[in-house]
Amino acid sequence: MSELIGSNGLIPRVIVCLDVANGRVVKGVNFKGLMDMGDPVELALKYQEQGADEIVFLDIKATLENRANALETVTRVAKNLSIPFSVGGGLNSYQDVAQFLKAGADKVALNSAAVKTPELINQIAEGFGSQCLVVAIDVNKNDVDDYAVYIRGGHVKTDINAFDWFKEVEERGAGEILLTAMHRDGTGIGFDNELMSRVATERNIQVIASGGAANAQHFIDTYKAGSDAALAAGMFHRGEFRVGDVKQALSKQNILTR
Repeated sequence: MSELIGSNGLIPRVIVCLDVANGRVVKGVNFKGLMDMGDPVELALKYQEQGADEIVFLDIKATLENRANALETVTRVAKNLSIPFSVGGGLNSYQDVAQFLKAGADKVALNSAAVKTPELINQIAEGFGSQCLVVAIDVNKNDVDDYAVYIRGGHVKTDINAFDWFKEVEERGAGEILLTAMHRDGTGIGFDNELMSRVATERNIQVIASGGAANAQHFIDTYKAGSDAALAAGMFHRGEFRVGDVKQALSKQNILTR
């Protein structure tokens, strides 16, 4: 059996997400009922030691509460890591992005700001390079199988067509899409691979699957569906699985890991 690599020829990545509120890592279900999971610096270092390929730090309250991201915490995390590190939440301008990249982040993730000011995607891609720009897109599936795009930490529904937005984000120069299926978030039933497969097929941009992972098989399934990377939080925070467990399972399925 040949070894599976991503649709763009890159090795699939296992990413751990640190959702942060008020300086602490939290986890909930469908973006609600948040529980404290620990200190972001300690957890980032733990996951680096376990073999995570990247860490994503999302201040999930920053945009909602209209306040700046926790720059001090981001700086502490970035200084201690040797693996790629993305930050998002409350980044609303070119200056905000410059500040966090200067603080040591390898990438920035835009969500609400990209929707409100799409030109910001172009500006950041041109100023810093597409490789450092992730556009985080939160979608929720409704009763008629349509995908609605949400902003402000998953609290505000827009009238944007999700697939038009994926196309526009790519054309404006983003390097990756962090695609969170809100209807799967925290449920443990696996990624929305029908969605991930369609985006991977239609678009020539790296897709990070997010929302619903609870075990190694879910990672296997989404890579086979075409996702370039997959992100999880709760299954790692609760200690049910280590990153190494996931990579071992991937290796047994002939899916290359870093």
